[in-house]
Amino acid sequence: VLKQKANSSNKSLSTCQTYTKKKHPLKVGNSQEVPAINGNRNVVKAKPTNTMDNGSAKDNPPLAKPKSKRVATDKNLNGAKSNGKGCKEKKKNGNILMEKGDIKHKRRKAEEQAEQQPKEAEIWFDDVDPKDIEAAIGPEAAKIARRNLGLETGQSEQSVEQVLVKEKASEGLTGAVAMDCEMVGVGPKGEDSIVARVSIVNQFGKCIYDKYVKPTEEVTDHRTAVSGIRPENINTGEDFKTVQKEVADILNGRILVGHALRNDLKVLFLDHPKKKIRDTQKYKPFRQRVKNARPSLKLLCERLLNVQVQTSEHCSIQDAQAAMRLYTLEKKKWEAAVKNKSNNKNCK
Repeated sequence: VLKQKANSSNKSLSTCQTYTKKKHPLKVGNSQEVPAINGNRNVVKAKPTNTMDNGSAKDNPPLAKPKSKRVATDKNLNGAKSNGKGCKEKKKNGNILMEKGDIKHKRRKAEEQAEQQPKEAEIWFDDVDPKDIEAAIGPEAAKIARRNLGLETGQSEQSVEQVLVKEKASEGLTGAVAMDCEMVGVGPKGEDSIVARVSIVNQFGKCIYDKYVKPTEEVTDHRTAVSGIRPENINTGEDFKTVQKEVADILNGRILVGHALRNDLKVLFLDHPKKKIRDTQKYKPFRQRVKNARPSLKLLCERLLNVQVQTSEHCSIQDAQAAMRLYTLEKKKWEAAVKNKSNNKNCK
């Protein structure tokens, strides 16, 4: 009887174990406690895995590691990309557009640079070449100098001829003509001057007369570096008397424009009515603008026309064109001033 009871108890225990295993199966991927078996109170915890209920770890690769915070913030929902300087850039049609942050940064930088540049009120000029100012202070100071001196800057890319000559214009005589002469030296040291070339242009800068003059005396200094005259030019030149008469005929009754015309008329042994002379060296408004009592033609052209003349050997045609262009620049005011001056004299 005792053996039967023991066998019966063992069967019940076996049935209980089987029932317990079926009722509490382990779920993959979850950490659960397994009920105690045979009265044991120890708890066994299942290890978690990355597999799903319906798949194994081999079928599902491990999850990618999250990107660093900097990389993750490099892109936003609008497709903007950080450039690492606190500014954002947007791509549009292949071009990168800077956003407000970058614009503010650039504006602030420009303001800082502007503060370092010389202010217009801090710079004064007294007959100083803008080139010298640029070498001593900088390009910004030279720019201010040119502006204060009335120097036009819009023609910097144009050639000298484009500035001095009106392309589609008459090539004949006009009411005003400009003349310039090149001279050579005579005498023991070549200090005295005689005419070697005469050039005349009309009001539009078109050359209407240009001749070399055969010397009337022995030339001791051709002054080639300045005059551009060489022996072969004047040895085959026109006779002085012929040139003198031709020039006198052209100037007769016309306004004569030039620079330091007294010297040109002197070597030609000619005279011209004072009221018909327009000398760019003596014109008071020009002298005031360049702050020079006797400005050179080169200085006037650089500051008032923004062109370079007489950079090497002089050319009488170009010098005449330059004088004419300066005259036409102020023609209305100049002629009005001459008229007023004449009227005042008549009243007296």
